[in-house]
Amino acid sequence: MVRFVAAAIGFVSIAAAAVASAEPPVGAAACSGCHPASTRVTSPVPRLAGRDSAAIVKAMQDFRSGARAGTVMDRIAKGFTDEEIQAIAAWYATQK
Repeated sequence: MVRFVAAAIGFVSIAAAAVASAEPPVGAAACSGCHPASTRVTSPVPRLAGRDSAAIVKAMQDFRSGARAGTVMDRIAKGFTDEEIQAIAAWYATQK
């Protein structure tokens, strides 16, 4: 059991490293039109890099369902599948 847990932790670490160095998933580039990449930019739109992936997924799902009001995010979120949202959130969470 200990070996299984150690192997699982190793696999997750490798997967996270691969995501961190991978090209952005389809759709992620569209986010940078409004969400700043640099910490030096002052904007009412939050930076996505380094955010918790679950928080990004929740926000996108809330925009898509109408539970969270948005000026354009409600329309943008409807254009993504659950899988695309998961991939984009995971990628942004690994960015610095």
